[in-house]
Amino acid sequence: MNAIFTGIFLLSAAILCFIAPDAFLTSLLDGAQNAAKTAFMLFGVYAVWMGLSAVAEKSGLSRGAAKLLAPLTKKCFKSDDEEANGYVAMNLACNLLGLGGAATPYAVKAVKLFDRDKNSFAQKLLFVINATSVQILPATVIALRAGYHSANPADIFLPSLICTAVSTAAGILLFLAGRPWRE
Repeated sequence: MNAIFTGIFLLSAAILCFIAPDAFLTSLLDGAQNAAKTAFMLFGVYAVWMGLSAVAEKSGLSRGAAKLLAPLTKKCFKSDDEEANGYVAMNLACNLLGLGGAATPYAVKAVKLFDRDKNSFAQKLLFVINATSVQILPATVIALRAGYHSANPADIFLPSLICTAVSTAAGILLFLAGRPWRE
C-alpha cells in the first residue's frame, strides 16, 4: 500500500511540476499545514474523550454500564468473562459515540481476554462490529467539521446513523451466514 501511495504522490508531484511549477512548493506546504491542523484537532477530541473514559472507568460508571449490558454481551458474544464483557461494553459505547480511536484499546483488551478463553467467535464478531461501527453520535466527524467552520457540522447525523446501522447489520448477518455452526 505504501508503494501505491508513494507512486500516486510522485505522479501527482510530477504533473503539478509540469503544469504549474510555481505552485508545487506552496501546495506541499499548505497540505502539510492542513495535516498538522487536523492532527491537533483530532488530538484534542481524543484527549477529551479518553479523559472521560478514564473518569468513567475510575468512578465505576463503566462497570455499571458493563453490568447493564452484561446480559446482551454475554448472549451475543457467548462469553461468561465479566472483564471481557466490560471491555466490550466500553468499546461499544465509544463506537456509538463515534470515537473509534477511543474504542480501540477496549477492543484490544477484550480480544486478548477472548483469546485466553479460546473464544474465536467473540473475537471475530467484535472485529466485524468494530469495522462497521454503529454511530449514534459521530462526534469525531462533527468535531472536525466544526473545526473547519462547517455551516452545520451536525447535519451528517442522520446519514451517518443510517449508513452505520445498515453496514453493521449487513456485517453481522454476513458473519453469521458464513460461520460454520459447529463452533
